[in-house]
Amino acid sequence: MKRIISSALLASVLLAACGATVALPELNASGDNITVDQLPSGVDAVVKRVVDGDTIVVGSNEKVRFIGVDTQETVKLDTPVQCFGPEASNFTKVVLPKGTKVRLAFAAERTDKYQRTFAYVFRSSDRLFINATLVRGGYARTLRIKPNTEYANAFDELQKRAKEASDGLWGQCTATSN
Repeated sequence: MKRIISSALLASVLLAACGATVALPELNASGDNITVDQLPSGVDAVVKRVVDGDTIVVGSNEKVRFIGVDTQETVKLDTPVQCFGPEASNFTKVVLPKGTKVRLAFAAERTDKYQRTFAYVFRSSDRLFINATLVRGGYARTLRIKPNTEYANAFDELQKRAKEASDGLWGQCTATSN
């Protein structure tokens, strides 16, 4: 059974997002999966491959970095594989296999400092909000990079729930490896 994330939380997200370029859809939670009733405006794309837990390649080799979330490292040069990084990568590979249609919704900045496309990612078939689902499942922690913080308050609440439940990295990794 789906339950709506509290109106107070949604209101705080909307207030924080005044002037945002993304119209914030209402978030629904069913277990650890977060969906929206309607896909936001954006660009449709097809997943070509998953790089790691928070980065995919779409279309003609366009790297897309998920806004507002950070998964443990698995492929970063000169960085060892981090606790729960492989699990986050595998989760993203399962929910976004090659050929999956997605909607990319953009924030204030369209690219990050590495020239990757910066986006909120929604699976088109069932409107699964990938960024939020990663946080709620404990596969990612929140990452605020202004001015791209439209969902930051909602992500903080989802992270709090994941921590309290010791989900994912919050139950598997020691404080020193987080």
